[in-house]
Amino acid sequence: MEPRGCGFLLLSLHILRAVTALEEKIVISKLGDNATLSCIYPGKEFSLNNLRVYWQIDDVQEQCSVVHALISGQDNESEQCIHFKNRTQLLWDRLGDGDFSLLLLNVSQSDERKYKCVVLQTNEYTKVVHQAQVVLSLAASYSQPILSGPVRNSNSAGEEVTFSCSSDNGYPEPNVYWINRTDNRRLLPSELNITLHVDGTYSVLSTLKVKATSDMQIECFIENKRLQENISANYTQEKQKNGSNTESHKDLEKSGRGAQAAGIISIVILIALLAVLICWLWKHRSSKLVSYTDVQPNEDNRKLNSPV
Repeated sequence: MEPRGCGFLLLSLHILRAVTALEEKIVISKLGDNATLSCIYPGKEFSLNNLRVYWQIDDVQEQCSVVHALISGQDNESEQCIHFKNRTQLLWDRLGDGDFSLLLLNVSQSDERKYKCVVLQTNEYTKVVHQAQVVLSLAASYSQPILSGPVRNSNSAGEEVTFSCSSDNGYPEPNVYWINRTDNRRLLPSELNITLHVDGTYSVLSTLKVKATSDMQIECFIENKRLQENISANYTQEKQKNGSNTESHKDLEKSGRGAQAAGIISIVILIALLAVLICWLWKHRSSKLVSYTDVQPNEDNRKLNSPV
């Protein structure tokens, strides 16, 4: 009779050694995404009725290690850890082709572990036909750094000035670098604060104090080694942005003056048109008065000459 409990089989796996070479892969996934833990044994077809697939946490100190279990073609949740309930799926359309990969939904920091896939075939006797190890590493991109520094002042050369560089919503903890682009020299930060947030991501704030020079070009780098991302902010670029804002302000002032002049011209034209209209109306009324005075005496003369 076949043992039904997942626990019995998991405890007995060290006895069953008909195993192919063990695979180990690293999967990097972003926080909140779905991660696919790969476990593929290509080149062979399997009957689900004679197949058992176990995904477990590869750590003997874990009190609950069962991530997902498939027995005789059906999911078995009897010993699945609560943490993974309703968060795991096998790729059913690929199982018969030897793809036992597991889809882990909405990953978080607590899922960052080493997992083990064990595939058993139950024909005349139970044997392990495939195993794989997968290390799940999580990551999140940091936001574009915000670099703030002193306002340029020709008299500030030689004085100590402070720069600050901040970035948010990244994972894991970043590396922060300061570079003086004038001579490509690396500078040591004066202070570095890394804050862990409730959602598991980090924010970073680094400050740098240096002696001011007339040609300062300071750059701050935020490195996420796991994602191989390195984003930066440049002090010179910040000044250029301020310069572009000034240019935009000047353009707005010019356009405002142009609109004001156009408005004045429009008012002058309107007044001229009104003046022309008033003159025309006045002349038209005057001509009517003249014609009336000419007609009135003629009518009086006719009345005098007419017989009584």
